[in-house]
Amino acid sequence: MPTITTPALHRRLAALALLGATTLVAGCAGMGNPFGGSSGGAAQTAPRPVQVCNAASAQSFVGKSNTSATLEAARKQSGAYMARVLREGQPTTMEFNQERLNLVVDGTGRIVAVRCG
Repeated sequence: MPTITTPALHRRLAALALLGATTLVAGCAGMGNPFGGSSGGAAQTAPRPVQVCNAASAQSFVGKSNTSATLEAARKQSGAYMARVLREGQPTTMEFNQERLNLVVDGTGRIVAVRCG
């Protein structure tokens, strides 16, 4: 039995091929240079400097009430990049992050300890 082709079939096949090619190109566009060099695209930003936490400089916050303003002020005072609030006895992960300030609070919301990590 002979195969019959029509112009409509050709258009469908061409559209399908174009869709497949477009998908492949779009998938590769976001990959950058797979060999690690410059892709020649937009300039890359320099990595931010490391902001090491110094808990000694934020000890003045012990005894203060835990508020978002206090947390941010303590973070800035310590030089840390980030800060978190922990409750006394709260289990935490064991990884040490030199850029993180930890404020430990009691049941009333008062800061009882300032540590880095």
